[in-house]
Amino acid sequence: MSDTIDQSSKSMPPAFGGRIRELRQKKRTTLQELADIAGISVGFLSLVERDKATPSLGTLASIAAALDVDVDVFISAPKPSESVTRAGERQPFSLHDTSLRYEQLTKELSGGVLTSLIIHIPKGYASEEIAHVGEELIMVLDGTIKQTLGTATFTLKAGDSMHFMGDTPHSFANIGDDAARLLWTGTSPHLSNLRKTMVRS
Repeated sequence: MSDTIDQSSKSMPPAFGGRIRELRQKKRTTLQELADIAGISVGFLSLVERDKATPSLGTLASIAAALDVDVDVFISAPKPSESVTRAGERQPFSLHDTSLRYEQLTKELSGGVLTSLIIHIPKGYASEEIAHVGEELIMVLDGTIKQTLGTATFTLKAGDSMHFMGDTPHSFANIGDDAARLLWTGTSPHLSNLRKTMVRS
C-alpha cells in the first residue's frame, strides 16, 4: 500500500500518532512488525507515530486492521458535551471475579492515553500484587487504604494521593471500617479495556 500523505482530508484529526503508539505497545508489537503487517514502510510509520506525517485514510485503515481495532478509534472524536460525565449518571460496573465496583470517568479520545476510574472498595478487600507498564495516580475519596509499593507500605486517608510507576510491584487493601472510594488515573494498559469484560451493577 502507498505511503501517500493526504494533506486534503479535513475530517482527519490533526494528531493521533500517540494513540497508534499506545495500541502498538499494548500489543507488544515493534514498529517494524506493525509496518510489515500494515504494508507500509517503518520510516513512514515512525513519522506517523510522532505526528510528523498524516497517512491517507486507506493507510490508516490498514494500521487499524493490523492493531485489531476499528479505524473509528482514530478518526472519531466526542463532542465537547460528550466529554462530561455526571455524578449519579455514570453506570457502575464490575468484573465477574471481583467484588470491586467501578465508574469510568474518561472517554475514548483520539490520541488519548489516560484512563480514569472511581473504584468502590468493600470493607476488608485486598488486591493481589501486580506490576505492569504504565503510570498511576491514586487519590482516596473516602475511607482508609493501605497501599503497598515495592517493600514500602503507606496508609492513605481521604484526600491523600500517591503517584508512581506501575512497573514497581504494588497492591492495595481497604483497612477501614467502611467501604472506600478511590480515584484512579493512569496509563497502564491493564485497565484501559476494563468495560469490555464488565457486568452492570
